[in-house]
Amino acid sequence: MMARRAVLALPLLPVVARAGAQREEPLADSVRSALSAAIAAAAPPRPSFDKIDDRLDHLRWLGTASDRLKRYKSDARVRVEFLNALWYESKRAGLEPTLVLGLIQVESAFRKYAVSVVGARGYMQIMPFWARLIGDGDVARLFHMQTNLRFGCVILRHYLDIERGDLFMALGRYNGSRGKPEYPNAVLAARERWRSAV
Repeated sequence: MMARRAVLALPLLPVVARAGAQREEPLADSVRSALSAAIAAAAPPRPSFDKIDDRLDHLRWLGTASDRLKRYKSDARVRVEFLNALWYESKRAGLEPTLVLGLIQVESAFRKYAVSVVGARGYMQIMPFWARLIGDGDVARLFHMQTNLRFGCVILRHYLDIERGDLFMALGRYNGSRGKPEYPNAVLAARERWRSAV
């Protein structure tokens, strides 16, 4: 009986992830306000469509991505909830969902409770200082699925804007390895694998 309890507790333990040492950079008040507003805006992660073709495209994407995600998340309901939230937050930030899937694969291998050696948390490996800078300061919320995805997508969008659309440099900045090719190349390669699967 004791061994069974120990096994059940394992998913709750933080899993070490490989993340760079993203640095806290000073933010202008206007930037901090804009990022805070993007994080705080309450909206359901349910996709809505004006055209039936867009809805059908999304459903095809959802089915294919869900099949591919089975190796990381076995429960179908959990996969669909995760993918709908990822799709919503990606689109909301003006990002390609396959890019965000590739980033998460590299950052945390889709582990909700992943923690890096530098303290980055969750799927998108959000550094705790972001909770203080643009959130409510509650670092534990970075393990909440939609919160983590929202922070990650907003931060990546912010870095893309700083880098004037240069995805390679924005990814390096996201990981704390700006100018080094290993991390951006890994994310871009993972994105291509998700694109080919979807």
